[in-house]
Amino acid sequence: MVLQILIGAFLMLTTIAVAGASLWRVELWLRRRHDWLVQAPHGPKLLLLLCAGALWVMGLLTIWVWLWALTFYALGLFPGLEPCVYFALVSFTTLGYGDVLLPHEWRLLGGMTAANGFLNFGILVASLTEALRNVRLAQIARGEAQK
Repeated sequence: MVLQILIGAFLMLTTIAVAGASLWRVELWLRRRHDWLVQAPHGPKLLLLLCAGALWVMGLLTIWVWLWALTFYALGLFPGLEPCVYFALVSFTTLGYGDVLLPHEWRLLGGMTAANGFLNFGILVASLTEALRNVRLAQIARGEAQK
């Protein structure tokens, strides 16, 4: 049990660190392009940011799921890599079909995978919302200043 908690905690902290590093890069990117983002036309730029944000989320999700899947694979919990990736994806997204299960003695990792996904999705939604809100407020402020 203690080993499962240590492995799960390590993976959770690793995925959060990956998210933090990625958020830092996104923030730097947004700062460098701030003047362009707040110039009209606003709609296409917001659409571009939303699409880029969706791609960013999918990329992070892929990294996170693979971190968990490779851990499952390294521990020999499933007969091959495909069930490891499948279980990690289904658990991380909290879908939890239940058609593929961890061995009984490793089942705590399943819950930790789901908790990690739940937490990381919350971080991403909050970050995307904040970024889009800040860009939109800057666009409005720039428009009012030019009147």
